[in-house]
Amino acid sequence: MGSAAALAERLGLPLRDLRLLQQALVHSSWLHEHPAAARAHNERLEMLGDAVVNLAMADALFVRHPGDDEGMLSARRAAIVSASGLARLASRIDLGAHLLLGEGEAAGGGRRRPSLLAQSFEALAGAIYLDLGWPATRDWLIDLAEPELTADGSIGLLKSPKSRLQEWTQRASGVRPQYLVLETTGPDHARLFRIEVRVGDEVLGSGEGASRRVAETEAAAQALEALMTRVSGPAGGGTTVMPARPVEVEPRRVPRRAISP
Repeated sequence: MGSAAALAERLGLPLRDLRLLQQALVHSSWLHEHPAAARAHNERLEMLGDAVVNLAMADALFVRHPGDDEGMLSARRAAIVSASGLARLASRIDLGAHLLLGEGEAAGGGRRRPSLLAQSFEALAGAIYLDLGWPATRDWLIDLAEPELTADGSIGLLKSPKSRLQEWTQRASGVRPQYLVLETTGPDHARLFRIEVRVGDEVLGSGEGASRRVAETEAAAQALEALMTRVSGPAGGGTTVMPARPVEVEPRRVPRRAISP
């Protein structure tokens, strides 16, 4: 219970059931290596916490931004509950340091991986909800996410990198980005995807992640950075950044995880 007790002290919450908190910290890779050391991994709690976090953020945004329509509120919520958004919240409480990870996952940088931190944060929210109930969990989440909840920003900046890249490329040439899996490595419980994003015949970026969605998002962010660099240019002049002829690209289905488009 060492990790759970240390995290409970850091959170400053009147937690009563440290067994729930401990389960929230158990990654499937650790349970795979220590099958008799814990009741279960944290994925059931993650499912519950996903709903808890989404409701808390939607409720708070509705109150804090009375002038926003449903599209803007949805964009704000999606930015906060994305993999990178939840990983940011997890980092504020140093959640990665308390996680129980398998040796391979830990050696591969799992404690800093946005997708893993996001999933573990949702599991933590689920455990706190079961222990303390809705009001206390909601208030804790809102307090932790206060900077994001009150931030101003255009809807364009709140959209995911994949959405912004698709809008950019379609506006420039009518071409949709294509995401290609270059490599998949690691065991089932610790997959690592390497993906590149192409527009026509040109590779604009690449990314890695524990899911295809996370890797695609990283690749899209890299592509956006490259495109913005081209547009600004060293001399400030614009350049052609997209192929002249549109290329039909079959849209790729991706799992519902990590980042909402």
